[in-house]
Amino acid sequence: MGVDERPQKPIDVLILAAGLGTRMRSGLAKVLHKLGGRPLINHVCHTAAALAPEKVFIVIGHQGDDVKSAVLSELEPQLVDFVLQKEQLGTGDAVNAARGSLEGRDSTLLILSGDVPLIRHETLASMIRQHATFRGRGAACTILTVRLKDPAGYGRVVRNDEGTFEKIVEQKDATEDEQAIDEINAGIYCFDTGKLFAALTGVKNNNAQGEYYLTDVPRLLKEAGEDVAIFKHSEAREIEGVNNRAQLAAMERILNRQTVSRLMLDHGVTFIDPKSVYISDRAKFGRDTVVYPNVTVEGEAEIGDGCVIRSGTRIANAKIGRDVEILDNCLIVDSEVGDLCKVGPMAHLRGKAVMLEGAKVGNFVELKKTRLGRGSKASHLSYLGDATIGEKTNIGAGTITCNYDGKNKHESHIGDNVKIGSDTMLVAPVTVGDGASTGAGSVVTKDVEPDTLVVGVPAMMVRKSRSKSEESDN
Repeated sequence: MGVDERPQKPIDVLILAAGLGTRMRSGLAKVLHKLGGRPLINHVCHTAAALAPEKVFIVIGHQGDDVKSAVLSELEPQLVDFVLQKEQLGTGDAVNAARGSLEGRDSTLLILSGDVPLIRHETLASMIRQHATFRGRGAACTILTVRLKDPAGYGRVVRNDEGTFEKIVEQKDATEDEQAIDEINAGIYCFDTGKLFAALTGVKNNNAQGEYYLTDVPRLLKEAGEDVAIFKHSEAREIEGVNNRAQLAAMERILNRQTVSRLMLDHGVTFIDPKSVYISDRAKFGRDTVVYPNVTVEGEAEIGDGCVIRSGTRIANAKIGRDVEILDNCLIVDSEVGDLCKVGPMAHLRGKAVMLEGAKVGNFVELKKTRLGRGSKASHLSYLGDATIGEKTNIGAGTITCNYDGKNKHESHIGDNVKIGSDTMLVAPVTVGDGASTGAGSVVTKDVEPDTLVVGVPAMMVRKSRSKSEESDN
């Protein structure tokens, strides 16, 4: 069996997420601050899950219940085990808090920080492979390192004369010569789980911080004759952590730039001004879609082929079909727009609104929990809430479905081929049958029969139209 064919141990992941994050100047735990619309910890969990681990252990402390909720919105509950760090006494203490859950597991343990969200699973997979195959037998520990022009604040990786690992020295404990080293510890490690906890027992807190450093463990393993490997990575941005709001903003720009670039190069999306848009890294776009300046796309939005999205529009967790035109300054949230629809300008879709193929909503039209049928139109100044509207129906300007009686919400049902006159008030619950019409300014308080015209306040039937089937008989 070759070195690369050597069977790997199962992978466990330990994510450190108990810190206060005092430099954020916030009442919110650092790992709960959002990047790309999701908590920092969720990005790390997503990356961890891509490695197919047997278990993901999360060390929690400050605002632990909120961190749990965030993690469980990203990972399946059966994959996760939470560990409480009662006091913040350093990274070594944080890992030691998981001893009861991890000690005795025959696994490779990958340790990540909950505030380092840009690390890629491909990088970690390469690191794990090196760890498993180091010198043909696998290392006890592998440390991810990078070189920085300005390494201030990071622990330095000290190598011996042979160029192999000797120790990690924290900034506050480093000598002048050690501070000149530009290779830094990224805080990402692979350990043989059993050997980690055996060595962790020997960690002391006799340092400038009075803390138990996880960084002492590789040195202790080395002194015990174990193999300690270095995985030197070339992309420093992946290992950047978030310590303050300025760094968070800078990371937001990096993530957005990466997302927009990927969509242009790999998915055939046109951005008129790439620097002016904000696009979620989880959004999906079809080819030949054109995005104008100052557009925001949030969450897990899906946008089909050949769409045009004009300036000032915000789309959040919505699904947009193909060949849809969204004009300026629209807001579409938690809703669905079918193929060949036209939206806006200045339209608002929310509350699981649905537009079916070829439908149109125009200036200052709001749909809330409403289904607008194929080819139907609401072109101007209307509120349609809790409504179902059939096919090829026209909603006149100023129409309102009066869905709230002061205590409860009620539904309106409007059929196919209906003409709702301007300024009509539909007082729900009410049904307007197929082919019916309402006169301008009508207040509809009772159901309207198919193929009838109603007018007035309250609306009354003035005539019954012949149905299409009757017309075809003559």
